[in-house]
Amino acid sequence: MAAVHLTGPRVAVAAKPAALGGLRLPTPSITVPSGRRARGLVVRAATVVSPKYTSIKPLGDRVLVKVKTSEAKSEGGILLPVSVQTRPQGGEVVAVGEGRSFGSKSIEISVPIGAQVVYSKYAGTELEFNDADHLILKEDDIIGILDGDDVKDLKPLNDRILIKIAEAEEQTAGGLLLTQATKDKPSVGTVVAVGPGPLGEDGSRTPLSITPGSNVMYTKYAGSEFKGQEGEYIVLRASDVMAVLS
Repeated sequence: MAAVHLTGPRVAVAAKPAALGGLRLPTPSITVPSGRRARGLVVRAATVVSPKYTSIKPLGDRVLVKVKTSEAKSEGGILLPVSVQTRPQGGEVVAVGEGRSFGSKSIEISVPIGAQVVYSKYAGTELEFNDADHLILKEDDIIGILDGDDVKDLKPLNDRILIKIAEAEEQTAGGLLLTQATKDKPSVGTVVAVGPGPLGEDGSRTPLSITPGSNVMYTKYAGSEFKGQEGEYIVLRASDVMAVLS
């Protein structure tokens, strides 16, 4: 859904964040100058699978996800063009490949069919199959499995870590109150959950040294951010954590 704001010579359209359960994604927006048609903004890149094919079997470590439908209307009931609809970042796993091989050792896909998953924003190849949007992507592009209605219930996969972001400071060191726009977004938070660790060349997993409950500092522009019922969260790779604070 979206809110439409008329702002003089420009028209701004802001899409309401899409949600997977209780998980809300950051809000995208697009501004189009008035008097100019917004042509050529959208290229439909999805591969349309012919109706003569009745199934898709991913190969190797790939996974087929049925994408959660994005919001098509604004809060006021205005139909949104595809260009301003929020691209979902989650969906249901409907098929998986046979996994990966490490010499004579085979590792099956760790994500079960039917699981609700969250994946990297620009990962995979879009498909239109059986009149529904799908995405075929590598298992490593899946951020985690969402077992509940809120992002705090997310189970990170591989070397990823779920962190609850610390709240921004309300005032400066001199006591000056900060507005929402001037608050400096922190790169510090508390670890909520960690993945099982990355796969090594021999197919074994190396457990992460970072544990839930740790206060950490991470790279500023890393990971994927989400809004939960109890605050903001970020999911990133363990290598993006710079230090443990105590």
